[in-house]
Amino acid sequence: MRLAQGRRADVKIYGDDPVKVARDFEAQGSRMLHVVNLDGAFDESDSLNRKVARQIIMGVGIPVQFGGGLRSAFGVEQLIEAGAARVVVGTLAVESPETLENLVRRFGSRIAVGIDAKDGLVKTRGWEKDGNLSAIELARHVAGIGVERIIYTDIERDGMLDGVNVGQTCAIARESGLKVTASGGVSSLEDIERLAKAGSAFGIDSVIIGRAIYEGRFTLGEALQLTVSSKSLSQNY
Repeated sequence: MRLAQGRRADVKIYGDDPVKVARDFEAQGSRMLHVVNLDGAFDESDSLNRKVARQIIMGVGIPVQFGGGLRSAFGVEQLIEAGAARVVVGTLAVESPETLENLVRRFGSRIAVGIDAKDGLVKTRGWEKDGNLSAIELARHVAGIGVERIIYTDIERDGMLDGVNVGQTCAIARESGLKVTASGGVSSLEDIERLAKAGSAFGIDSVIIGRAIYEGRFTLGEALQLTVSSKSLSQNY
């Protein structure tokens, strides 16, 4: 399932068996899977999705990164105990920085912060709550806490196939000094190449690709081959 700019009313379904999709990506050479719990992100019942997440983790042999609706230490602990290689928190980082600090102290690099922004300002709770905090301010703050990785998403680009916001992604990496995974807007191999060239100096080492793969803009194999030649980016799907 894929949203456009995070709008729950603008949804497109690409398959009804998430575990099969995960295994297909693994078979094609994916190095890590990025899984988002959309129901959890919107504060809706997500018990089934948590179950599916565990099935995906157990069903593949590559690392799984999981995010969406993880707003308590208990929820994060559950996913890590289930075997998630990395858990992404967003709203929690804004609303409960002390909880984030404790989680980072306990789990280290297995905790990443998702910074989702529109017009440079962070949005939380499934991108439905506006804030007065800038993406760069939050990036600097979580770096001070000890977070090692940020997943940066430009909401305006997400799911739109309009190209990655390379400039802002580089700014997040430069200002935070952290490893950054780019997310939102990848539409072509040229987008990946631009990100690799611009981001290599700042610590952008990976990119999340979703809709472009599902809709056949390019193949996973082509994307992987490009990163092998550039030696600077890995992909998450």
